[in-house]
Amino acid sequence: MATFTCFEDIKTWQKARELCSKIYLLSTTTDLAKDYKLRDQINRSSGSVMDNIAEGFGRGGNKEFVQFLEISHGSACECQSQLCRLLDREYISKKEFDELYLLCGQIRGMIISLINYLQKSSFRGIKFLNREMP
Repeated sequence: MATFTCFEDIKTWQKARELCSKIYLLSTTTDLAKDYKLRDQINRSSGSVMDNIAEGFGRGGNKEFVQFLEISHGSACECQSQLCRLLDREYISKKEFDELYLLCGQIRGMIISLINYLQKSSFRGIKFLNREMP
């Protein structure tokens, strides 16, 4: 896995951004637009997936990055649960549900892979580059 120079380079973040855009489109073009609480909640959870990846990267250390990736993973799970509610309330079709649920699942898998990579890496993060090791 390559070293990232900015969070936009991270494929997981790119995929999470795609999810966030698709959720936002649903929230503005379907009856979900009128269900303010659910609309806002699913927009927040999908945004949290990508935002926590970015924030974790910005912390500069692998341990903190992993911590934020775990939060991002939780937000992806939350988004999947909210997609179930969208389906149950008939805001989306089964086909739309399947597509978005699968996308969340792919992102979750990518997050877990990134966590595993970071935990096995001897590189501790950019904030430790110029510090002496104990």
